[in-house]
Amino acid sequence: MKNMYILAIETSCDETSASIIKNGTIEISTVILSQMDIHKKYGGVVPEIASRNHIRNITLVLEELLEKANMRMSDIDAFGVTYGPGLTGSLLIGLETAKTLSFIYNKPLIPVHHIIGHIYANKLEKEITFPLICLVVSGGHTELIYMKEEYTFSYIGATLDDAVGESYDKVARVLGLDYPGGPLIDKLAQKGSDTYKLPCPLDDNTYNFSFSGLKSAVINLVHNEKQRGNKIINEDLATSFQNRVINILVKKTMKAVKEYNVKQLLVSGGVAANKTLRERLSNECLKANIDLVIPRISYCTDNAAMIGAAAYFAYQKGIVSDLKLNSRAVDSITRLEGDIDDKN
Repeated sequence: MKNMYILAIETSCDETSASIIKNGTIEISTVILSQMDIHKKYGGVVPEIASRNHIRNITLVLEELLEKANMRMSDIDAFGVTYGPGLTGSLLIGLETAKTLSFIYNKPLIPVHHIIGHIYANKLEKEITFPLICLVVSGGHTELIYMKEEYTFSYIGATLDDAVGESYDKVARVLGLDYPGGPLIDKLAQKGSDTYKLPCPLDDNTYNFSFSGLKSAVINLVHNEKQRGNKIINEDLATSFQNRVINILVKKTMKAVKEYNVKQLLVSGGVAANKTLRERLSNECLKANIDLVIPRISYCTDNAAMIGAAAYFAYQKGIVSDLKLNSRAVDSITRLEGDIDDKN
């Protein structure tokens, strides 16, 4: 079987990234140009600034990618690109670049949903076996997804309000921490004790999540303690907050693994880098004889390697697009992938 090389582009938020992936599982080369330091002073990503920097960076990233891989555009068999969800302005930079390359070199254009990319980052680590459950945890998503077979997705649960990564960032801001706050909260939590009384978020029999109440409880607690003149111990509050989050994520995920009778669990998204979450799921899966797959840290955050991996398996399913392909700021992975042109 002929090897297939896919050049993938990811610009859904504030990372400008391009990657060349061989046969969906082998990373030839990846370049990521982060804007984190630019947005840090604003306490979060500013969409207009992000899109302008993507314009400046995209050709530089592509040139560096080909140089690192020692390849030419003529060696590429197809182009994969994130079409959504994400920031519209950011998505359009990557999308128009991929469409242009597809047109110039007359090669297939493969649309990839950003969250499917996160899921398929696990393919870069090891073979995945079906059926399986995937926990997606990121700044914009908290979902439990059932995969019966390759490139098929069924939601079984999702957040009803804030995503887990968003909650981490907002709590970090209340504690006076820099952006992004998730890694800083996790680091503080390793040093503290669970001493603050906080509610357990949506501890019910569904597979849904809700973090807005917990986030609000932290905000109110900090405000009330300051009003009383009491000092907040950041390490202890970080531990108390994180324990509530991790407990419910692990509880509902392992419940799904058991009830859907799967033998493999994938974890995807930026919050998959959380040390405590990785440790807790590892321990629970070991006890339950479940094969746990979590990407290395570099594959947890936004990157084009995951888009290239997903694009390969999308192509095997016959998923390609013409040049009418448009971005989608909000999109479901269960929508018919063969009809992704924006008809709104």
